[in-house]
Amino acid sequence: MRLENKVVIITGAASGIGKETALLFSKEGAKVVVADINEKDGEETVAKIKKMGDGFFVKIDVSNREQLKQLVDTTLEKYGRIDVLVNNAGITQDALMLKMTKEQWDRVIEINLTGVFNCIQSVTEVMINQGQGVIINASSIIGLYGNIGQCNYAAAKAGLIGMTKALAKELGRKGIRVNAVAPGFIITPMTLNVPEKILQTMKEKTPLGRLGASKDIAYAYLYLASDEASFVNGAVLSVDGGLIM
Repeated sequence: MRLENKVVIITGAASGIGKETALLFSKEGAKVVVADINEKDGEETVAKIKKMGDGFFVKIDVSNREQLKQLVDTTLEKYGRIDVLVNNAGITQDALMLKMTKEQWDRVIEINLTGVFNCIQSVTEVMINQGQGVIINASSIIGLYGNIGQCNYAAAKAGLIGMTKALAKELGRKGIRVNAVAPGFIITPMTLNVPEKILQTMKEKTPLGRLGASKDIAYAYLYLASDEASFVNGAVLSVDGGLIM
C-alpha cells in the first residue's frame, strides 16, 4: 500500500473530491483525519473509512485558528504524528466585478487562501520536528488562466500557487514537500449550480471529451502524497483533460 501507516489530514473531506481522496487514502493504508464543517457527511465518510482502516472526524472551519489548533492537538494525541496535509477545502461565490460584494470577495479569500495559510502554519512545526512531511494545496485552472465572474476565486487560487512555490523553497530544506494540484472542470457538489450548457461547452472543449471525476483528482493527490513523488517539490500538477495547454 502506498500510504501505509501515514497520518493524513484532509480538509473539505466530507464530500466531493475530499471524500473521494479520504476513501482512496484509507484504501492505501493511511490513517485519515476527515476535517470539514459538514458534520453529518463527515461522519458518514468516517464510517466508510472504518470499514477499511482507521480515521476520525473533526468539525472545523479553516478560517478558525483555534479550531485548527485543536485539530492538530487531537491528531497528535491519537496518532503521534502528521505526515500529510491535503488542503482541499474551498468555496465559490461567483459574481461579475460590478456586482461582486465585498463580503463575497472576503469570504472566498478567507477560506480558499487564508484558510490554507492557517492550516499549513498549524502543522509546519510538527512536520519540521519530524524532519519530513507533505503538503498538497488544491489550486485550479482558474488560478492559472482566470474565468469570467470568478475574480475572487481566481485570485485565491493564483495566490495558492505562489504560496506553494514559496513554501516549497522555504520548507524543502526541512524535508517538507509542498505541491499543488490544479483541477479542471470536475463533477462535484460545487458544480451542481453550473448551467448544463456551460458544462457541455467545457466537455466539448476538453480533448479527452469529458469532464473530470473526483477520483481523477484523488489519484493526483495520492501520487503527490506518496514516496513515488519524493523528488517532486514546488510543482503545480494540472489535471484538466488537456483543456488548457
